[in-house]
Amino acid sequence: MLAASTQQMAGLGKTLWRQTWPMAIGVLSLLGFQLVDSAFIARLGTVPLAAQSFTFPLSFLIIGIQVGMGIAIAALISRALGAGEKARAKRLSSLVLMAGGAVIACLAMLLWAFQMPIFSLLGAESNTFGHLRSYWPPQLLSAWLGALLYFVYSVFRAHGDTRLPGKMMVITSLINLALDPVLIFGIGPWPGWGLPGAAWATAIAFSFGLLATGGRLWKRGWASREGLWQEGRQSWRPFMGIAAPAMVSQLMPPLAAMLAISVVAGLGESQVAAWGLASRLETLSLMVILAMTMSLPPWLGRCYGAGDWDQIHRLLRLALGVAVVWQLTLGILLALGAPWLGMVLAGNPDVQDELVLLIRFLLPSYAALGVCMLVVSAGNALGWPLRAMLLSGARLFMCYLPCLWLGEQLAGWWGLAAGAALGNVLAGLVAWLLLRRILSRPHRQARVNAG
Repeated sequence: MLAASTQQMAGLGKTLWRQTWPMAIGVLSLLGFQLVDSAFIARLGTVPLAAQSFTFPLSFLIIGIQVGMGIAIAALISRALGAGEKARAKRLSSLVLMAGGAVIACLAMLLWAFQMPIFSLLGAESNTFGHLRSYWPPQLLSAWLGALLYFVYSVFRAHGDTRLPGKMMVITSLINLALDPVLIFGIGPWPGWGLPGAAWATAIAFSFGLLATGGRLWKRGWASREGLWQEGRQSWRPFMGIAAPAMVSQLMPPLAAMLAISVVAGLGESQVAAWGLASRLETLSLMVILAMTMSLPPWLGRCYGAGDWDQIHRLLRLALGVAVVWQLTLGILLALGAPWLGMVLAGNPDVQDELVLLIRFLLPSYAALGVCMLVVSAGNALGWPLRAMLLSGARLFMCYLPCLWLGEQLAGWWGLAAGAALGNVLAGLVAWLLLRRILSRPHRQARVNAG
């Protein structure tokens, strides 16, 4: 019995590895080039780096909406494929590309029209406005192109292909890496564009990725032009049933990021710059967790459809164990190397000191944050999106932000870093307790729904 259980876990581990590693490499490269962007911009000075940091919450807002839509469309397409409805899956693919692109375009235009009032509310000072005016339009363009590319990736993942999205994330990251120094600093007689050059480099890289993956999508016959209006009328209710809670869950982090950076802004520009670099480092250090949140839901969804709750239990135990061990080990190692990381990422000595403190407190706490992220992802896949949304809200507005604000009030920058870390630990504990409570009721599992 024990040998069979061990063999099952080993088999699950191999499958989890095969599903996750392409996305992990892709996420690593994608987040890596964002960190490289910030490292290059840090060489321009503290004010440009602070200006870029003020755009992060709004960029996360766009990403939140696109991820929520991507979760819904991947779920619907995978269910259609499981039911043998290939024609419907093609129509859904076309619909998400058209409707999703239109929604993100409208949001980008609104964020451009109201940019100055929004940045003022976030705490931006007058010396950063000039940089924001030149940087924000190309950054919004790159965000729109990135959203379209993400929707294409979602279609591929719904069909069980994680390799091509992972490969394209690496390629677009390398293109961005090559263009960054040229467009930011210039080359030879051609002057650089400064801060806007980073956004244009990303826009060019995403354009290449969109052309390459879009062509492959059409060649595989995974999209269709026929019957889109009727499919839209039929699918909008189930789509919104998944997408609405998922989008709310994804929109909470940018809202929390806006509130957090408004607290940080009261401490000074070097603190804002360090916070922006730490935000980039956070997403990079969570690459394995982010990859699992992409690879696990289709697998969990198939188990949920088959009513195989034993497999769900085993899979979640394995995923959470990997998350804790990996993140805790990585966090401790990076905390030990914090002075070196601060020197590499930040050009200003003041920013380096502030960043080192954040790394030492925050990165080990991401082991608990990873648990919370995986439980939220599992909730969307297993038929409790409302619970997942409420857990996201509790993490941010009952654990993270109150601890961060209280720490800043009591002990300034040191207290803010410690409070943010404590908030992550509390969120992980709440998520683990919630998951245990739900999965300990086998007689109710088959009847759990969005409520």
